[in-house]
Amino acid sequence: MKKRSATDVLPAEGGLGNEPLLTVDNLHVEFHTRAGIVRAVNGVSYSLSAGETLAVLGESGSGKSVTAQAIMGILDMPPAVIPKGEIRFHGTNLLTLSEEGRTQVRGERIAMIFQDALSALNPVFTVGWQISEMFRVHRGMSKRDGMKKAVELMDKVRIPAARQRVNDYPHQFSGGMRQRIMIAMSIALDPEVLIADEPTTALDVTVQAQIMELLAELQRESNMGLILITHDLGVVADVADKISVMYAGRIVENAPVHDIYKAPAHPYSKGLLDSIPRVDHKGQELYAIKGLPPNLLDMPTGCAFHPRCPYRQDNCVTDVPPLYEISGVRSSACHYWREVLDGSRG
Repeated sequence: MKKRSATDVLPAEGGLGNEPLLTVDNLHVEFHTRAGIVRAVNGVSYSLSAGETLAVLGESGSGKSVTAQAIMGILDMPPAVIPKGEIRFHGTNLLTLSEEGRTQVRGERIAMIFQDALSALNPVFTVGWQISEMFRVHRGMSKRDGMKKAVELMDKVRIPAARQRVNDYPHQFSGGMRQRIMIAMSIALDPEVLIADEPTTALDVTVQAQIMELLAELQRESNMGLILITHDLGVVADVADKISVMYAGRIVENAPVHDIYKAPAHPYSKGLLDSIPRVDHKGQELYAIKGLPPNLLDMPTGCAFHPRCPYRQDNCVTDVPPLYEISGVRSSACHYWREVLDGSRG
């Protein structure tokens, strides 16, 4: 049985019936810098249930990873500040826990795979030592027993000759194998929620598919909730249940995965979808969203996407769009979401 020293503040696993495992509610994250206040996350809300995969999409700087770091409790504070919002895990607001309480949740019940495996792994320790550390620290295992568990996990994530390679160092593995080691570390304690931050960055297409297949298989085995952070709609097509698209610190569209591929309801989502290479467009120029993401120190008025938007109207420059409810499972932060859905210009 798992040792849970945070049971005084958190229910046992599966303790809330059909309630979401994790709920992010109106989360704001700011960075107080010499240049000014950077509002990196501006009112983000989403939820995750057991066995569900949520893909969070957006360009670099959209707030995807900062939101994940806030969930994990690993933001440097200061300069980071969380002025408002809640992050509820099994109904308990993680932001109200002591550091000891967050430590018991972090890694054991909510785990994270970081996007740069080579930087995330310590180059001076063997991969076996780093994986087994989870068991030594959280389970009180001996070094010998911890290494046995490390070999088991390396086998589980399909690292060939795990018993022979457990004493190798990170630089002795390929990028895809290092990512598998990161996955082994993240699932070591059977977390209920796994956050994968750009898990296929810098990997070739074949290895990307293998990593995504592995994550899906591990999820099916344990029924854990999976948050997949990426900038690539093509990566999540076969694995996500729902998608939240972020731009300039806000969620601009929420939708079931098949709905957003069939007909996006926000111009930014449409731009991301149109930029995916397609076999039936061979020889054609690849679409790119015009312009650049906004400077978070000097945000545009109105809708943050309006300087780049082909659907822009006068009120887009002055009025910040709310998340309009399209259906019970879809929403879009666009004044002209109907026009986007039917493909006409506003």
